[in-house]
Amino acid sequence: MPLLSSKFTSLAKPFAKCARFAASNPFHVILITLLATAIAYLHVIEYYVNGWKVDTTRNSLFQPGLVVDTLDSTNFFYNSTINTWTEIEDMERYSSFDKYYLFNLCFKTTDANNKLPVINNLLLDDAANDNGDNNNSGTSSSNNNNTVYVLQESLDLPTVMNGPNTIWKLRPQKYKLENLKNGLKNFYSQCSTHLTSADPIDIFIIGSAYVGMFYSIVSLFIDMRKTGSKFWISLFTLVNTGCSLFLGLYTCQNIFGKYVPFLSLVEGIPFIIIIMGFKYKIKLSEYVRTQYAKSGFYSKKHLTPSDMVYNSMLEEGGRLVQDYSICAVSFTACAFLTTHLDVLNSFSVLAALIIFFDFILTCTFFSSVLSLKVEIDVIQRSTEIEQALEEDGVLLTTAEHVSEEEITKSKNSLITSPTSITFFKLIVIIAFFGLNFYNFAYRWTYNTFSTIYQSENGKNTLGPISLIKDKFSKSVVVSVVPTQYYETSKVYNQVEDSLYLLIRYIAVAIRDRFVSKFLFFCFIVSVSINIYLLNAAKIHTNLAAKNYKKKKIVKSSTLPSAESSTPSPSSVTNTTTATANSSNAGRSSYIVSTSSSLSINSNNSSNYELDSSTEDENESTRSLEELESLMKDGHLTSLKNKEVVTLVVNKKLPLYALEKQLGDNTRAVVVRRRALAILANAPILETEGLPYKNYDYDRVFGACCENVIGYMPIPVGVIGPLIIDGVPYHIPMATTEGCLVASAMRGCKAINAGGGVTTVLVKDGMTRGPCVSFPSLLRAGACKLWLDSEEGQNKIKKAFNSTSRFARLQHVQTCLAGDLLFIRFRTTTGDAMGMNMISKGVEFSLKQMVEVFGWEDMSIVSVSGNYCIDKKPAAINWIEGRGKSVVAEATIPGDVVRKVLKSDVKALVELNISKNLIGSAMAGSVGGFNAHAANLVTALFLALGQDPAQNVESSNCITLMKEVDGDLKISVSMPSIEVGTIGGGTILGPQGSMLELLGVKGPHPTEPGSNARQLARIVACSVLSGELSLCSALAAGHLVQSHMIHNRSKVNAAPAVPAKEDLNRLKEGSVTCIKS
Repeated sequence: MPLLSSKFTSLAKPFAKCARFAASNPFHVILITLLATAIAYLHVIEYYVNGWKVDTTRNSLFQPGLVVDTLDSTNFFYNSTINTWTEIEDMERYSSFDKYYLFNLCFKTTDANNKLPVINNLLLDDAANDNGDNNNSGTSSSNNNNTVYVLQESLDLPTVMNGPNTIWKLRPQKYKLENLKNGLKNFYSQCSTHLTSADPIDIFIIGSAYVGMFYSIVSLFIDMRKTGSKFWISLFTLVNTGCSLFLGLYTCQNIFGKYVPFLSLVEGIPFIIIIMGFKYKIKLSEYVRTQYAKSGFYSKKHLTPSDMVYNSMLEEGGRLVQDYSICAVSFTACAFLTTHLDVLNSFSVLAALIIFFDFILTCTFFSSVLSLKVEIDVIQRSTEIEQALEEDGVLLTTAEHVSEEEITKSKNSLITSPTSITFFKLIVIIAFFGLNFYNFAYRWTYNTFSTIYQSENGKNTLGPISLIKDKFSKSVVVSVVPTQYYETSKVYNQVEDSLYLLIRYIAVAIRDRFVSKFLFFCFIVSVSINIYLLNAAKIHTNLAAKNYKKKKIVKSSTLPSAESSTPSPSSVTNTTTATANSSNAGRSSYIVSTSSSLSINSNNSSNYELDSSTEDENESTRSLEELESLMKDGHLTSLKNKEVVTLVVNKKLPLYALEKQLGDNTRAVVVRRRALAILANAPILETEGLPYKNYDYDRVFGACCENVIGYMPIPVGVIGPLIIDGVPYHIPMATTEGCLVASAMRGCKAINAGGGVTTVLVKDGMTRGPCVSFPSLLRAGACKLWLDSEEGQNKIKKAFNSTSRFARLQHVQTCLAGDLLFIRFRTTTGDAMGMNMISKGVEFSLKQMVEVFGWEDMSIVSVSGNYCIDKKPAAINWIEGRGKSVVAEATIPGDVVRKVLKSDVKALVELNISKNLIGSAMAGSVGGFNAHAANLVTALFLALGQDPAQNVESSNCITLMKEVDGDLKISVSMPSIEVGTIGGGTILGPQGSMLELLGVKGPHPTEPGSNARQLARIVACSVLSGELSLCSALAAGHLVQSHMIHNRSKVNAAPAVPAKEDLNRLKEGSVTCIKS
């Protein structure tokens, strides 16, 4: 329903604050709500279930319990003065009279030969009396049910009775598992009988209400799955409604004194659930999940779960307050107008209370559940990202996780529109009140459920008391105990007895005054631990975010301004002198004296002056021996840069150990450059010919490069937008080859004119191929057969998959060469390129083969036996694939080929066949059936932090072209694109920013591997654009040449001059980036 007044939004603010408070303390709110509901539930059940009450009589586990349960007994008092029997309730008033117990013992058996046992100490044996036998033998019965009525002074009954030919055991009949089937049969029989005799209108109304209720519940789970919650939020939505129901019932009965019959509940609850619905809980959940997706983990717009809940309540609170108020006021008004109709009046009060409590619990309990779910998701996401990055050798602080998602709002259909829902609710309300006013369905419902209120023993009649009414001469109290059943011993009886005793023992233990306190204490401890663990996890997540933000702030503070970022040549002055100290004839040492104006900013905000010219030139220099002594004493970091350089050039400090010894990666780069300038006689390193300033070397150290002396800037261009599967992308390319970006840009323009590129990813699996050897060919062959078998595949998969959460072994392929066995593991690696991940799994799998799987004589030659095959041209990658196998296709309209590409469709098709297919085949190429796929792949790999050496196999490509209805259909098939979005060079700032430009940075938050697969599609589509543009340029040049030859061959003929515009088009195309 649309918002009728803006005042409702103002009214919602206090409830939004309440929701935020509840979201900030989810455990406390959930616990208090469930405890209050449990108390209400016990009182409601005590009222509706006939004769049930909380048993507080057994206070100790060690107190002996009664053999027979007397809760369902019916008590009678015999007044000898007036000779009458009266049913009584308060036993304390008659405690002074003698008390007897009347048992109805039923001996159940299907074998007529089984005789009843002898029963001793009986005051009355009705079955024996009916047979004219007063000896209490109990060996026969007067009826077919083998029923014996026994009167005695105590409750104790023997649990086992020995008959002449069988053993009888006392069994708790009402707990029998076998009775479940009989109960279901009886229920089905009663329902069938009542349905047959009921009014069809009654059946239709009640049935429609229940169908609508179940439809609402099913829709709840379906709609919640769309918001990202598969089960738990839907479940707690139902729990929220259930809590509202019990709290409403308790308040209605105990505070307002309105007792709602069970029949009214059966009739009315479906209508209330339909009226309330779950729309607002779904919207709140959807809004919270949307904010969670947009907030990101480390972004500036990160929100806490309580803030998300608060914002969602502000957004939906106005309509929530409005709709719940309208429903509550409507039912309250109905309660005032129907005071003369008790049933409808009570139910109207109940409905108003249920709606009230549902609103309150939505603002508290449900908000707490949403907050807790988001907290768990945040913790889980941060943990998965941290583990994923560490798994590939990268620290969490070196990567920024981007998890923003585009949330598109779908248009409401006619069925799900707010107007239709409101109209449907109005119809339901009218039908409900009409049902009560005209008393529809009352007769059928009453007849169906009236048995609930009937006692098993028939309390309105004397029943078995009539058998003993003349047996007493004084006043006594007789308790008619429910029927006790004896049965012959069977196997399934023993199973039932064991289960019953176990359940009974647990129930009695829980009620014990010591055990109950212990369990309550354990419950409190458990809740406290959960709260502590949640807060600890929050602290871990917050610290990770703060550390990242702190590092990001420090990094941004060290970035130079635009004016100072490019130093002028005149500003760079360096003077380096090396003085040979020949005081010791046995060795030569260098004492470095340098004056320089160069300074750099590290990520730790420390400025390292390269022996600034402002220093005192006459300052004394410490000797090499003194410097070496200071280094050994652990004071290396206190030395000046020129002193550290002195230690390096005199071979007292290795170049590779500078980062570890100095504890500062940026300073290590500065010192290494100065040292190499002396050692390699390369004064260029004292200039900024190779830049080194303002770079985050912390990301490089231990992950990307060693012995770092700077970084190599490469120009980065961008092509696009290129529409890939309906989504536009601007694609970065790092290259020093002129015209490459412009050519690919022209290809993008032509492809977009035809509707973009369509891609299919046909395979995803990185490979590693170890080499192992055996003492003999027979053993090597046996191992190959075992690995190829289902048993071997399954065991290797289980071992391999245990090493990683993301790596999942797909297949093991083997090849035999003498006694050498080559094993090619193919596995998924999530969003990482995954060589480290898969190598770890391969090592463990080979170890298991030797130690567990019975191949003790196997020797591991190499973890990589070139059967992978990595960074080398190979037919196996071309045929079987490696990494991501992608096919990309586009259709270019014929007029676009002519106007944009300045070429012709037929000429393009002919050129592709002649050059890319036949020409490559004549050269014996493997995977090189293309024009220049490696150009595009390498440019993208350099820009996006991929391994450039893997361009070898990643450039495997076959380009196909054909003419379809005058248009050009072009495709590229690339079976071995090896890319990843985490690990390796992707952790570097510039490369990571380019991945972020494409929207594939880091691990995918919900579908591991999706980002890497999308990157592979982008690479294939970029190759497609480059292939199209280059082939068009080549074809255009060929056409110009053929026209010139054709015209010259007809010297004596009339000149056949082509149209001027055609010549201009072909000449323009002939000079456009022809590169082969």
